[in-house]
Amino acid sequence: MSKIIETAEKYERNGWPSIPRPDVKPPQGWSLALITAQERVRNHQLSPDGKLIAFLKDDGHLSDVFTLPAEGGVPARQSVERALVAYWDDEIPQWSPDGKWLAFTQQDHVHIVPHEGGLPKKLTDFTESASLLGWMPDSRRLLISVTRREADQILLTDLEGGWPQPLTDDNLGDHWQPDPAPDGNSIAYALRRFDDLNRSDICLLNLKEGKTHTLYGLPKIRAWNPRFSPDGSLLAFTSEQGGWNDIWLIRPDGTDLRQLSQLHADIVQHEWSPDGSSLAVTVNREGAFLLGLLNAQTGEWTELRGGEGLHTNPCFTPEGKSLTFEYESPLQPPEIYRMEIATRQTTQLTFSFLPALAANRLAMPERVSYPSFDGTPIPAFLYRPHQPNGAAIVHPHGGPSSQYAFEWDILAQYLVAKGYTFLAPNYRGSTGYGIDFEHANYNDWGGGDTKDCIEAAKYLATLPGIDPTRIASMGGSYGGYMTMCVLSRDPGYHYACGVAKYGDSNLISSWAQCNRHLRLYTEIFLGHPSRNRGVYQAGSPITDLHKIQKPVLILHGLEDTVVPPEASEEIVHELKRHDKTYEYKTYPGEPHGFLMRQSQMDVFERLERFLDWHLLP
Repeated sequence: MSKIIETAEKYERNGWPSIPRPDVKPPQGWSLALITAQERVRNHQLSPDGKLIAFLKDDGHLSDVFTLPAEGGVPARQSVERALVAYWDDEIPQWSPDGKWLAFTQQDHVHIVPHEGGLPKKLTDFTESASLLGWMPDSRRLLISVTRREADQILLTDLEGGWPQPLTDDNLGDHWQPDPAPDGNSIAYALRRFDDLNRSDICLLNLKEGKTHTLYGLPKIRAWNPRFSPDGSLLAFTSEQGGWNDIWLIRPDGTDLRQLSQLHADIVQHEWSPDGSSLAVTVNREGAFLLGLLNAQTGEWTELRGGEGLHTNPCFTPEGKSLTFEYESPLQPPEIYRMEIATRQTTQLTFSFLPALAANRLAMPERVSYPSFDGTPIPAFLYRPHQPNGAAIVHPHGGPSSQYAFEWDILAQYLVAKGYTFLAPNYRGSTGYGIDFEHANYNDWGGGDTKDCIEAAKYLATLPGIDPTRIASMGGSYGGYMTMCVLSRDPGYHYACGVAKYGDSNLISSWAQCNRHLRLYTEIFLGHPSRNRGVYQAGSPITDLHKIQKPVLILHGLEDTVVPPEASEEIVHELKRHDKTYEYKTYPGEPHGFLMRQSQMDVFERLERFLDWHLLP
């Protein structure tokens, strides 16, 4: 953390603070203690023999590794001190091909544990930090990632944690997602190039010759996630070349390149069947992630499971007749399932849903769309409360290269149960609606996307029962930045207040203080600030905060390296200087996002009081 601006745990305010209202009670059957007690099951992988499932579970204290019999049963805990990691930024535990070992990253180092149990063994004490990438086919060597030459590099180590062998050692770019060929003689990986941050190539490293060549690479086209077919004759990967995130195939010698999927929708994940005849894929249809099979010869798509929810991480059983996967929806938290492909019979394997929470009446959002300032249709998800209170909340998602979808969002459900109408717009720049829409905010952060979010408030004002003077903006990360933008750049002042969680307002200083990956992520959209300073300044509402007329609640973790906590310090400095009404709370030990249960409780209590104070009559 930078020491130029000192940050520490604090609560500050200017103006009368939001305090509990004695006339406002929690909805019947609900409490903040209840919603923060719900655990999250996620990131599973099936063992090579199909008998065990490894997965992660977040409980508000740890993100530990568990195993579970594939037929169902009692989970067994394999780690006991794996620190909390945000579910959107974590790995999947990896089985060795012989099924004897389970590998995972814990406290910035790669560990292994025998499948029958034992204490995790650290393998990467030869470096300050490393992360797991996968196993080689021999089950003795592991692929790991370290940072060297200001780039992510791929190294090999072994079960004893032997001195690593570098497989990449250049500054061409970041080397990601390696996949070894079945014979172990070569490795395919994605190269995110530094000379064109909107490009990533599919490369092949010949381990015997020590030579690398590019199989696929086009200017300003991203390709990722290469995966060898079971016989090693083909590589499947994702590319945006066709205007969507499609599956493409190529041979390891660089011949026979062809686009396999043509669904006019984004492929999210893919996994080869054991016989190589098909791929299990998840497909993003307007925020619903469907599960299905893609014929490896014809590209024919067969839907296995649809619905308004998210299917993720499909894994074939060894005989190829069944799949395990994860599924969540607005009505249920993520759980692990097994499905017999021929009959579609599905069995639930984990049961994390708290009975007290499941007993409540949850709301299913509906897809809506509204025209923005330039006529662009903006897709959104609208939660309608069963007993509306006349107030509404607009929730711009983070990213910005992300999407609100049919996901488990327990805070949204709690607020809707209180009577708030909840709208989550997928403003321009969001994923899932084609590459053109995803790139619509390039060189334009804080411009068109801000107007999209202003129009969201105008749209809500047209709905029956919504008081246009009682609408809030609430978001985290880029959503927090959007909140600062709409409060300071809307001459009509359509928002009554705003909640900015770990957001920023000065793109130049945030770029300078965030971690390397986030600097490069920002440059994908805006270029380098030394060359595009005007774009960064135009996107920075820090110069417009004097125009804010409504209260704002600012919340930030002090260990955040994505949006540095100094960003909120800058915001508060300006609000204080211009005598604006605000509340400001920081949280020690919290990274990007609030992971610890005690932090979540405090955050939710503060934002609930703030919204009730400023939105309810």
